[in-house]
Amino acid sequence: MNKLGARSNTGEGGEDNARYHTAVDGVSLSSKTKQIASGRFGVTAEYLVNAEEIQIKVAQGAKPGEGGQLPGFKVNDIIAKTRNAIPGISLISPPPHHDIYSIEDLAQLIFDLKNINKLVAESGVGTIAAGVAKAKADLIVISGAEGGTGASPASSMRFAGISPEIGLAETQQTLVMNGLRNQVRLQTDGQLKTAKDVIIMAMLGADEFSFGTLPLIVLGCVMMRKCNTNTCPMGVATQNPELRKHFEGRAEYVVNFFTFLAEQVREYLSEIGVHSLKEIIGHTELIEVNTTNATDKQKTIDFARLLHKPDTDKALYWDRGAFTKVSGVKDEEIIKAAQKAIDSQEEVTLDYAIKNTDRAVTTMLSGVIAKKYGEAGLPDNTINIKFKGSAGQSFGAFAVKGVNLKLEGECNDYFGKGLSGGRISILPPARSGEDFHAEDNIIAGNTGLYGATSGELYINGKVGERFGVRNSGAIAVIEGAGDHCCEYMTGGRVVVLGKTGRNFAAGMSGGVAYVYDPDHSFDYFCNMDMVELSLVEDSVSRKELLELIRQHYLHTGSALAGRMLDDWHRYIEDFIQVVPIEYKRVLQEEQNKKLQEKIANIQRDY
Repeated sequence: MNKLGARSNTGEGGEDNARYHTAVDGVSLSSKTKQIASGRFGVTAEYLVNAEEIQIKVAQGAKPGEGGQLPGFKVNDIIAKTRNAIPGISLISPPPHHDIYSIEDLAQLIFDLKNINKLVAESGVGTIAAGVAKAKADLIVISGAEGGTGASPASSMRFAGISPEIGLAETQQTLVMNGLRNQVRLQTDGQLKTAKDVIIMAMLGADEFSFGTLPLIVLGCVMMRKCNTNTCPMGVATQNPELRKHFEGRAEYVVNFFTFLAEQVREYLSEIGVHSLKEIIGHTELIEVNTTNATDKQKTIDFARLLHKPDTDKALYWDRGAFTKVSGVKDEEIIKAAQKAIDSQEEVTLDYAIKNTDRAVTTMLSGVIAKKYGEAGLPDNTINIKFKGSAGQSFGAFAVKGVNLKLEGECNDYFGKGLSGGRISILPPARSGEDFHAEDNIIAGNTGLYGATSGELYINGKVGERFGVRNSGAIAVIEGAGDHCCEYMTGGRVVVLGKTGRNFAAGMSGGVAYVYDPDHSFDYFCNMDMVELSLVEDSVSRKELLELIRQHYLHTGSALAGRMLDDWHRYIEDFIQVVPIEYKRVLQEEQNKKLQEKIANIQRDY
């Protein structure tokens, strides 16, 4: 696709960072479109800054209302590395509402992504298109038709989804009538197969066209629908090295196919009598309904609303030369002040007041660092920033290694979202009275640490709901949490020094959590479907927990952490260790494998 000047899409599974800067015959291997879905698999600061287009997946087309799931036996070393997971562990995508509960949440996510990478943000939606356009999305994907991978339920593959023509027509009409059509590009997909499909979609309003099934068939897929079983006979959708030998697809096949498709589109345009696709976008009057061979029942179908063209002189297609960009944010000031650290890795210390309209603070800074240094980031403690006040949404989102943030005050939702190696400490103002007990007060909002991949977060107080959802490698210590803490977690460590809400660890398949449970009621609040509870008995876990609480005390000065450290032997007895059953099994198998290798080496030596 890069050779053609088109864009390939990573999908929600992330992309190996080795591809970002690798080329074959002068053609980059990096996918131009990077997808960010509810699972946040492989979504790091480096991943986002190496995109030409960021696509937000707001729904699972073939699994409506659900998330996706990759079974553990398909998660090999390559996939585990890309997704920041451990081989053999099932990877579950949360249903989309976990992160995007409303149009305001979607607007915030678009803002976050525009901060880290000043490029086009894309969103796949239908009826909420006008709201998404107002939220400053630059491209909207209307995805239709039944479909999905072989991992989708059979009923969904055959019956879920409606024709893309319906969603596209409705979106086009809504945007035109609201005077928003010239602000966004419309892309459509859904079983597009021929040049005629492209022409009709353009007449209904599409600027761009996306193909999924077709390139797969060109590369050798025979639609066996065995993707989820790891037994694809053509070697397309399998991790089995023997079956992968059967794959005979070549990039040249895709290039040839799309060249022929473009040529055929050109021929249709000539027949119509126009010079370019742009001249037919939104011109539904060019579509004629053919009833020649229609049955009596088919003749009753009324296409008037589908083919309606708003009676207005407003734009019918995207006609801007540039996309909307973020400006006037606090990060612009921070980047200037931290320029020495960015350029020559000199240590800097900065101090700022912050207010709740300051959103996604340090996200743009992290994007600049990730662009220059990649996953490695900066050396530890290179940029140290202290904030005082009430932080807006997405404080420290995608913070990279070498960036240390300390907030005295409080913060809104999405703090530490996508944390990528940075360190965040949140604590009450130093002037809090003696009768103020931080561990009894909520200091941070909902959905913190969502999709974090690495880094540290220490909070001297309670947090809201959905904390640590889809955490795959970050370390966090908090002093209480709302409902759904540690949902869908696949890695990392979370320590809760207080009470939790219900549904703790639902869908958790990796990582470890430690919960302080002095009244022995935690099992009532924990979802036991995929985890098992135990006391912290082995010395390795005890040592790990002690060090995490020590770090928490060091970075926040928490009075609760101080009391625990002073009387450690008493407090440790009331901690519960939460370990996913599958995670424990995989680790045990790994230990056994290493032991067998060690024994084999000893036997060989003798």
